Amino acid sequence: MKKVLYFLSAALLSAVLAGCASNYAMSTNDGRMIVTDGKPQIDDKTGMIRYTDANGNEQLINKNDIKQMLKVN
Repeated sequence: MKKVLYFLSAALLSAVLAGCASNYAMSTNDGRMIVTDGKPQIDDKTGMIRYTDANGNEQLINKNDIKQMLKVN
């Protein structure tokens, strides 16, 4: 019985933690769709958006190249 309870607790914790992470989809002016891992950071001084891609690599893109940014679950 304890093993089942531990498993259910671990599954619930995993579901809660997964729900806290938000991904974003950015549509570019040239028609590409970029899905980020986490919320992109916008630097108004440089005009660049810093984001982590699906492979875990940190990327930069010009803010003017983005048509739309949407939060996806």
